[in-house]
Amino acid sequence: METVLIRDTRTDRRWPAWADRVCELGVRSVLDVPMNVNDRTIDVLGLYSARPDAFAADDEAVAQILARHAAVALANARNEETFARAIDARKLVGQAMGILMERYQINGDQAFAILRRYSQDTNTKLRDVAQQLIENRALPGRPGE
Repeated sequence: METVLIRDTRTDRRWPAWADRVCELGVRSVLDVPMNVNDRTIDVLGLYSARPDAFAADDEAVAQILARHAAVALANARNEETFARAIDARKLVGQAMGILMERYQINGDQAFAILRRYSQDTNTKLRDVAQQLIENRALPGRPGE
């Protein structure tokens, strides 16, 4: 994606329906800068002004720098969120495995295989199967049971 500069929404006709609508809202100038991480656009930094021709070359340069910093911050936040969810899922699966190991006197590999089989048989995420076992102290029923 490339940077998009709309100097005046009243005269720019690239996206007429959109331009007419934002002009009605009082937006006259728009500067959209892609937020890229590893050659992939993850979002867009949008700057808006009520004045036509509000963004100069210096403004665009500053927006590029801000977009790069924001992209890194956003990517890191998303990675941390994904990592936290993975850790939570791993903890749930570990607890469920412990319940199965104690209840049926089986080892960790066997307990994991049981959870995985129920996950596949019921088309349920492994994390959700583990959560159900922890909450209900029973494996979820299979379809048709």
